[in-house]
Amino acid sequence: MLFLCTHNAGRSQMAMGFLKHFSGDRVAIYSGGSEPADEVNPAAVEAMAEKGIDISGEQPRRWTLDDLEAVQVVISMGCGDECPCIPGKRYENWELADPAGQGIDAVRAIRDDIEKRVRALAAELDALSQHRDPANRS
Repeated sequence: MLFLCTHNAGRSQMAMGFLKHFSGDRVAIYSGGSEPADEVNPAAVEAMAEKGIDISGEQPRRWTLDDLEAVQVVISMGCGDECPCIPGKRYENWELADPAGQGIDAVRAIRDDIEKRVRALAAELDALSQHRDPANRS
């Protein structure tokens, strides 16, 4: 799973934090940006801490071709034409407000939208993995 946004400082970091929290090590999770910021948005760090998820140790970075080759699903969040596209990958574009320069109340609303989407995605991935696993009879 690869989450992409422009600065890799807010939306993609929150999405990665939620999916790591929900899925643990069952899913390889990456995030990146087309124009990485110097640090993760402090309001995003604060909003995620309110949910018990610590993203303060993350560092924004540029996405790489290795990231793309390692995943089957790419979720973009506002990076437009700068987001990569490789045939054979599943792509989704999540229209989300940019938390850059926003106050904590606005970032909380964005965080909550991301959480809802990531929960649905995690449930879908769990259902797919159970369907593919013939030993799983539940």
